[in-house]
Amino acid sequence: MNKILISFFLTTLVSIGTQAQELKFPYPSPPQMIRQDFGLSSIELSYSRPAVKSRQIFGDLVPFGKVWRTGANDATTISFGDDVVIDGKKVPAGKYGLLTIPGEGEWTFILSKQLDVTNPSNYKQENDQLRVNVSVQNLDFSIENLTFLFANLTNSSCDLQLIWDRTLVTLPIHSDVDGKIMAAIDKSMNQDNRPYYQSAMYYMENGKDLNKALDWFNKATESNPKAYFMFYQKARCLAKMGNKKDAVATAQKGIELAKEANNNDYVTLNEKLIASLK
Repeated sequence: MNKILISFFLTTLVSIGTQAQELKFPYPSPPQMIRQDFGLSSIELSYSRPAVKSRQIFGDLVPFGKVWRTGANDATTISFGDDVVIDGKKVPAGKYGLLTIPGEGEWTFILSKQLDVTNPSNYKQENDQLRVNVSVQNLDFSIENLTFLFANLTNSSCDLQLIWDRTLVTLPIHSDVDGKIMAAIDKSMNQDNRPYYQSAMYYMENGKDLNKALDWFNKATESNPKAYFMFYQKARCLAKMGNKKDAVATAQKGIELAKEANNNDYVTLNEKLIASLK
């Protein structure tokens, strides 16, 4: 009888232990990884998101004037797929620890070669890649969970914003994408398969030589005489140059081709362009 009881007791303990190992609970500070296409590459940021939970955050839970891992749980990291420029300084492509020193009116962003700083005592300033001071914006509302986001995106710039509780701080990031694209266009024009349309679009949309853009649009439409979308963009280029007569004629050709292709969207776009030139 005793052997039976002991066997039952041991089996129950094993069963309870197995069930305990299978239990899963939500993270108090859920991890998040965000990726943003930027320039000719991307930026990735990995962090954990603590909540306010009715606490005083900055100046209390997160002290002023001290290094903060800028999140919870693991170290916060940021990866650049290509070289970027921050505060006028080049930051080589690679992965960095993202740390901050919060203050009442000013914060310091730190990009560190250390990727494992989860405690201020582990931080070594000699491993800094970059330090940038930014001003603080106080919000009229509260954000419960620590939030990073990429805002104000252009071809060559974006803002990494940190928002938590009633505080917003912004780290501007830049990329020399224009220089890289211009060099790539120059190189491609010496090859057999020349990207006339893409190059013309870049010139037109980025304030470059419109005469050269038009020349490339002409070559693109000569090679693709049914490409209604190319005729629409060529008409836009002519309009930007102040050549209304040719812009209207090209847009009318675009309407004709778009109707043949049963694409009403480009019919409408060309009609709006013509109306704007009257």
